This record gives sequence, structure tokens and C-alpha cells, in this order.
Amino acid sequence: MRIGTRLAKHWWTLALRGTLAIIFGLAALFWPGITLTALVFLFAAFALGGGILLAIAGFKDHLGNIHGWLLVIEGAIGIAVGVMAFIWPGITALVLLYFIAAWAIITGIFEIIAANHLRQEIDDEWLLIAAGIASLVFGVLLIIWPITGALVILWMTAAYAIMFGVLMLLLAFRLRKWGEERRLL
Repeated sequence: MRIGTRLAKHWWTLALRGTLAIIFGLAALFWPGITLTALVFLFAAFALGGGILLAIAGFKDHLGNIHGWLLVIEGAIGIAVGVMAFIWPGITALVLLYFIAAWAIITGIFEIIAANHLRQEIDDEWLLIAAGIASLVFGVLLIIWPITGALVILWMTAAYAIMFGVLMLLLAFRLRKWGEERRLL
């Protein structure tokens, strides 16, 4: 099964992932006095939830090709990062920052790879590549400026999560429409 068809059939997993990202971003933005432990748990829930949704999408079609495996691998990474953040919530801010940066970079790479395959099926599809680039840029910025204030990092994290969530929602609804037009759903 091609990636466009797979994603169209499971568009709702992208919509849920986008919704989780927006909720995480808004919580981080409107509760700036949040403690590091609470931020770790919010991030852990976001990474774990997104990873589970990606794994579901990958396993739904019995891993018949590389696209399914890419979804499962990205999902497994999200699940692992989320579980580790839940198990060790007392990690330092710097370790959490590098944790988030590594996760964002890896996620961005997988999203760009998936976008490349998706572009072969859907003309002018740019939302997933934009989300992948946003993930990469966010991860690199966190690595470049690790000593910035916690509030700035919180705002960067919130802005990234909201932007990523909106892009995922737009992609989900675009794929849903595409799938309905082709009667895939």
C-alpha cells in the first residue's frame, strides 16, 4: 500500500497527533510558571501519544512496505522518548532540552522522508515537509542555544508544538479529502 493511501485511510491519527501537539503547546504557553517536572510530563504525554498514533497507522496495514516500517520506527522512537521521560522526570533541564532536540530532529528527518514519498502521489503536497522542516529547525535551535532562559525555551517549545499541530491537522484533513475523492476511506 502506498503512503498516500495509508495516510488517507488513517488520517485521523494525524489529526489526533496535531491536536495533542496544539494542546501541549497551549498548555506550555499559558502556564509559563509550570515546573520542570510538569513540563517533562506534558512532553512525555505528547511524545508517547504521538508515537502510539504513528505505530497504529504503521501496523494497521500489516507493514507491507517501507512506509509502514517508517511510521512504526518513528512511532517507536516517540514511545521510547515518552516512556523515558515518564520514568525519569527528575532529569535536568539541559538533558530534557537535548532529549527534546534529538526527538525533534529524528522526527523531522522521518517526516521529510515520508513527505518525499507522499509527493509522488499527491501533487504540490508541502504540509508534511513543512512540518518536518519545522521539527528539524526546532531541534537544531535547541542544540545551538541550550543556555537560554527556561521561559524562552518554554515559548519556543509551545510555538513549535502549536505550529506542528496546525500543520498536522491541515495535512490530516487534506488527506481525508484526497481519500474521499478517490474513495479510499
